Formats: sequence, structure tokens, C-alpha cells
Amino acid sequence: MSETVPAVPSVLPALAPAALGAQAERLIEWGVHETAGLSAAELRTFAESAEASAPGGGALLAVHPDLAPASALAPLLRRDGKPGFVVSDMTDVDLFAPLETIALPDAPLYLLTGLDRGDEMADWSPDEALPALVARARTPLTLTEGIHWALQQPAVLERNHCFMTIGSRLRKPNGTLDARTPAVWISNGTGRDGRERRDAPKVGWCWAGNRHTWLGFASAAGRLLH
Repeated sequence: MSETVPAVPSVLPALAPAALGAQAERLIEWGVHETAGLSAAELRTFAESAEASAPGGGALLAVHPDLAPASALAPLLRRDGKPGFVVSDMTDVDLFAPLETIALPDAPLYLLTGLDRGDEMADWSPDEALPALVARARTPLTLTEGIHWALQQPAVLERNHCFMTIGSRLRKPNGTLDARTPAVWISNGTGRDGRERRDAPKVGWCWAGNRHTWLGFASAAGRLLH
């Protein structure tokens, strides 16, 4: 999983509040509403209502993971014309659920505010980053939220500046957490990824105790219905 040591992190533009309508249209174009069992009108109505009350810093429109799982969203990602994919050894990707400390809105659609890629935490382990985010009153993104962000703002994935989504973890039958933590980054086209997938967006995992210089920790200020 080694990558090139990152340069100075770049600054991402904020998502504009008025962009929620455009975000809804993209999800409709990609057929996400159909996957989620929603009508295009429901998505547009939510976005229109949310635009009137969205915080000034902008917001991301997200579909609840129970309706649009990671396995359905990942192939919609695009970079340099190449579709996204889930690594071959993560067949259980949709079993990664929000941590018990994360309360997703009980609704099919919701907003995320104050997104941050967490570049300053690059070379931290997930075990180190989670308590630090909580101490800062930040909430780590779940895997599907991270994919939604990369769908709507592809520039969030850059060589050597990608992110983990440690708000999602897999719980074993005995109640303990699986040691894998999901992440979204760019494939180098090596190993089982295949040479043809070089530069494609990739949903994969890293060990909870390991550090990676090229992965930050995506988080949000909060989640809202609108």
C-alpha cells in the first residue's frame, strides 16, 4: 500500500449552498434515486427545500447507506474517464456500518456540513485519528458519505491526498471491530487492481493501527435533515 510522500496539501473549494440542486441532478443522472427507491421529484424537492436553509459554508447531499450502499455507488466514481471500483478482497464492503457513536438522520436524504479531508492528519493511524476528531467536535465520514463527496467533487481525490472514512467499521459476530478501516483513494494499477485500473478511484481498506502518509481522515461538522 505504499505511496509517494505527499507534498504540501492543496486547498479544496467549499461546496456552495446553491449547488444542492445540481448535486441532486447528478444523482438522478447516475440513477442513484432509482437504486434508493426514490423518485426524481423527491430528490429535487429535498434539494430545493435544503438550499433555502443550508449553512453558508455549503453542504453535501447524501443518500442513507441503507438505500444506496457503497457497492452501488463506487462504480459511479470517475477519474480520467475510468470508473471507480471496490478492491477484490472487500466483498463485504456493504457490511461496514456507522460506528455506534454516529447517528445518521433517520431519513432517506440528509446533508453533511463543514467537510474536511483531514490532510493535517496524514501519517496518523485510524486509532489515533478518531479520538482527535471527537475532541475537535468533528464527526468522521462514513464510507458512503465519502463516496458521495468524491462523486460530487472529484477534485477531493488527488494523488497523495486522499482520505479514510473511519466513521464506518465492520463489527464481528463476537461484537469486536474488524481491524480494517475503509478508505477512498486512487489506484496505482498494481497487484490485484490490474494495470488497466491505474488512476481509477478506488474503495479499499487499511489496518486501524497503520499510518499512511497519503491518507487524511475525512470528517464533517455535522449532519442535518435541512
